[in-house]
Amino acid sequence: MKIRIKGNTIRYRLTKTEVETFSREGYVAERTEFKDQIFNYVLRSHDQISNLDADFKNDTITMYLPEQDKKDWATSDRVGFQHAITLGNGTELFLLLEKDFVCLDETIEDQSDNYPNPIMDKRN
Repeated sequence: MKIRIKGNTIRYRLTKTEVETFSREGYVAERTEFKDQIFNYVLRSHDQISNLDADFKNDTITMYLPEQDKKDWATSDRVGFQHAITLGNGTELFLLLEKDFVCLDETIEDQSDNYPNPIMDKRN
């Protein structure tokens, strides 16, 4: 699972295996270790919500997806989910959860478990 944060936008990208695991178990997690702390980011299903939600507690960002959306995400063509949460100070936190596609440009990361990029088919 990859995370990208820019300002008040948080995006998670999951490989095929991670989406399948999440659809089955309702949970996937990743961590980044620093010298004195560990930063965690988690995706968890939740049966009491109707849109993406998130919180930040104990050095962990947890994004929540409604239980009903988790069940068939792995077998559907749906790329992802998005939702903007209005915060108490009037700003918004924008959440985006996506399947991770193979990059179109050169990259050194392993992409063998990524989804085929639909734009590649249009280039051929």
